[in-house]
Amino acid sequence: GKAQMGGQRLGEMEVWALDAHRARYTLQEMLTIKSDDVVGRAKAFEAIVKGVDIPTPRVPESFKVLIKELASLGLNIIPEGLTVAKEEIVTPPLSTVLEASENQASKNVAKTESIDKTSSDVAKELQQELGGKTVNE
Repeated sequence: GKAQMGGQRLGEMEVWALDAHRARYTLQEMLTIKSDDVVGRAKAFEAIVKGVDIPTPRVPESFKVLIKELASLGLNIIPEGLTVAKEEIVTPPLSTVLEASENQASKNVAKTESIDKTSSDVAKELQQELGGKTVNE
């Protein structure tokens, strides 16, 4: 409902009435963008305000529920013809990337050194257990 940023109720008969009046785009909007896609609604409103094209709606949650219910009956449904929404990729400045990679490299070196120390300690202990003999002997 309204308390959860919901909208109007669209029942089965209302869907039939809109279909009979050939209001396909209104029907598509009400069953996709305006149904349960909160992010899609916000993006559609933002696109209208900016005067750009409205983005392609995502798969409605009701359709995902239907797929899960059919899967529980043992039916494997593979949707075809769905378009994947492109997500905006934000690239950080090069200096930030270089700093992050240098920090990661120094952490990796520290880990490698601790692994080397640990393996040499294990080798010494093993050599002591073998009575001073090397492993190859």
